[in-house]
Amino acid sequence: MDIRHLRYFVAVAEEGHMTRAAGRLGIQQPPLSRQIRELEERVGTPLFLRHPKGVEPTRAGSLFLAEARRVLEAMDAMEDRLVRIARGELGSLAIGFTSSAAAHAFTPEVLRECRSRFPEIALAISENNASELTEAVAEKRLDCAFLRVPVSRPTGVRMETLLTEPAIVALPLHHPLAERASDDTPFRLKDFDGQDTILARRPGAPGLYGNLLALCARHRVQPRIVAEVDRMMTNLNLVAAGIGITVVPASMRGAHAHAIRYRPLASPAPLDAPLTLAYRDDDLAGPLGTFVALAREIAARQPDAAEGRALNRAARARSTPRPTRRPPPRR
Repeated sequence: MDIRHLRYFVAVAEEGHMTRAAGRLGIQQPPLSRQIRELEERVGTPLFLRHPKGVEPTRAGSLFLAEARRVLEAMDAMEDRLVRIARGELGSLAIGFTSSAAAHAFTPEVLRECRSRFPEIALAISENNASELTEAVAEKRLDCAFLRVPVSRPTGVRMETLLTEPAIVALPLHHPLAERASDDTPFRLKDFDGQDTILARRPGAPGLYGNLLALCARHRVQPRIVAEVDRMMTNLNLVAAGIGITVVPASMRGAHAHAIRYRPLASPAPLDAPLTLAYRDDDLAGPLGTFVALAREIAARQPDAAEGRALNRAARARSTPRPTRRPPPRR
């Protein structure tokens, strides 16, 4: 017995006529009658009473009809679920993020829209540093992760930059370099020289801070590293406590506003803070493929950190010396 026999049987029972049931099924009447006889032989009892005007289920046929409908409904539901799984509309996703990636409005927007559009994708969300998240994606403990600058690139893990924004400097509110300048005054790279500076621990997130140190080294600037932490939000907690200064993505501006002043970096010290999605190349079928496509779609309609670009333009304009106008020669 197979599903085809059940579908044929239900069609005949509902139509009460072999010829009408054959038309509904799109087959000829003789093969249909033969299939019904084979089914009756298989179950060992007549399922229909035949009469000149058609057929009607026997008592056994009526009982069998109820069971056949339940089986077909279950099969249809399973087929529908498989189709939705194949389309990436059903299943589960384990998603991680760093504290700085979560601070960007883009990350919660993607999660909200995923829940809204695909309510049958169950999201399990966790937070960690970039190194741990990357390792978890590589080992399939996470499906994907939002982070900033990649700290490693394991084989098979793709690092896709979704957005880019500038890094900005965070200073304690009563720091001399904060009190002597307004919020939009560019912070010069040489101002880091000798300053107590807080950086992320290298296993946690070397990217942004590694880039800062490399930039300082190129320009012979030597910040004094007074603390190393594993999360950017911890950096800001220490800045708020007056321990030192640090750099963070522009989207983190506003955290601890009562205790921190934020300033853009002056040219020639561009320091980008990308928003990166890490996922496995070979795992894009199903819900992960749906989530990656959704993240790309939402990223494409972002203003791409317009505020950050404006801060960069302002910093370049303020730090670029204006040419001196010479008076016209006397005649």
